[in-house]
Amino acid sequence: MKHYWLSLVYIAVCLFSGNTIAAAKNTASLGAVSYTIPGWFKDSFLEIKEDSAEARQENKQLILFMHMEGCPYCSRMLDENFREGKTKRFIEDNFQVVAINILGDREIIWDDNNRYIEKELARELKVHYTPTVVFMDGEGKRVLQLNGYRRPATLMHALNYVKDKQYNKLELAEYISKQNKPVYSLRNHPMFTKTDDFSDFNKPLAIIFEDKNCADCNEFHQKVLAHKEVLSELSKFTVVRLDTDSDKSIIDNNGNKTTAAAWAKKLKLDYRPGVVLFDKGSEVTRVDGRLYHFHFKEILRYVSKAKYFEYASYNQYLYARQKELRAAGIQIDFGQ
Repeated sequence: MKHYWLSLVYIAVCLFSGNTIAAAKNTASLGAVSYTIPGWFKDSFLEIKEDSAEARQENKQLILFMHMEGCPYCSRMLDENFREGKTKRFIEDNFQVVAINILGDREIIWDDNNRYIEKELARELKVHYTPTVVFMDGEGKRVLQLNGYRRPATLMHALNYVKDKQYNKLELAEYISKQNKPVYSLRNHPMFTKTDDFSDFNKPLAIIFEDKNCADCNEFHQKVLAHKEVLSELSKFTVVRLDTDSDKSIIDNNGNKTTAAAWAKKLKLDYRPGVVLFDKGSEVTRVDGRLYHFHFKEILRYVSKAKYFEYASYNQYLYARQKELRAAGIQIDFGQ
């Protein structure tokens, strides 16, 4: 079964077909949010290797903020992290930031051998989420890519990780786990099921990876997992929460003996809570960043109703689903 990756905005995965680009340009009717790029971002000629070298000369590193017009998650992340507060000051002191429109047509000189227009670069970097934040080292090499919205406390982990060049030593999730500053105590949920063997699940399965360093987990429980529309869709799944701090042995969906931490690492999940959705024993899609309840319940529906057979991507499904709901006179709540 193909793996379908969740975009945090409605049409951000299949950016490169004509129909999807047209849909993306019409997001104003689908709950889009207008925003501007902060004026202090670098006015770049989009020569990434040169930009990286210039940042290095100032003892800084380069960030590529990859966004899409109308993206509500882009707007929120800019407001919370790049317009004011401690995070903004830290970024200005240690990084230079270049904005890249994932539907744009500006030419980018990526390195000595490759040139792309903005939407081609998004495809090359496998940007399936907006916003996506890409960190570059002084040589113009990509060292970390964050898929999706990050709140200040979560983004600050990544900023320190890159500033201190910890990417040369360990992965981001390992770095965060070594900070020894717990911010979260694992919460129970009435739909959580206890199991340690995932090798024989044919019905929809939702696995939620959490740990004590999860800065977003409390809000996830309070605003998403407690929402009545989410609960309705979640009832169609077997829901299991795994603690990536635990060394307890489990059996993954392929029958391999592992641990929650090792499985999350194999799945390349560096965000908590990370949610992986399976059907008929295979991964269908995942949530690797913060979602509002509407988008979360729709990603659940996409899997539970096997809409992945009908639509080539979650984003195509979601665009059609929003049109369907609006045509039926149903008000879509894009709030948290």
